[in-house]
Amino acid sequence: MKLDFHSHILPGLDDGATDPEDSLRLLSAMAGWGFERITCTPHINAKYRNRPEEIRREFERLEEAAAVRGINVELRMSAEYRLVPETWPEVLERNWLMPIEDRYILMELPISKPQEMGWIKPLDEFRKVISMGLTPVLPHPERYFYLSRRELLGFVEAGVVIQSNYGSLAGLYGDTAEQNARNLVEEGLVSLYGTDMHNEHYVKVIGSWLDEGNAIADYI
Repeated sequence: MKLDFHSHILPGLDDGATDPEDSLRLLSAMAGWGFERITCTPHINAKYRNRPEEIRREFERLEEAAAVRGINVELRMSAEYRLVPETWPEVLERNWLMPIEDRYILMELPISKPQEMGWIKPLDEFRKVISMGLTPVLPHPERYFYLSRRELLGFVEAGVVIQSNYGSLAGLYGDTAEQNARNLVEEGLVSLYGTDMHNEHYVKVIGSWLDEGNAIADYI
């Protein structure tokens, strides 16, 4: 099955889709690429303090709109949780974890400013999630230029799963992120992939990459 583990297509919740029509355009493109199941993972971070009930509201609206529009793809609901003091402790305290495929939790680091994590130590938080019987997923590590290889391998050894972006492989975030992603894939460190879909620019870049003969991953 072709699964997308990471997307920002729910309208108005973060820096992704802006309105329902925008969501449907993105979703239609992704279905056209062959995705059979797409997980909606809006940000929960210092800027976008989404709560499960807000996510569920927009999820159900999109699910209904997609059915009316005849877009044949299964939708699932989760979130991309950033490890920052403003939101992560509340997520744990209020049990706001929504697993992808009943087991995976996207646990994002700040893209360029690790100091935003404050007192939070990622490895400790990954271990907390593992102790709950869940699997922490580190999304797009190819974009964390401050993250050392030693730190990344330490995460993997602890049980963290690596998810890379199709956009990274397509050059969406620049040459360094693209090369980092390719290196991770070649080393066999990447287990999951996601579009990280935000807008029409992602559609254009990833679509062109697919037209070049690249393929969406298949999961059993």
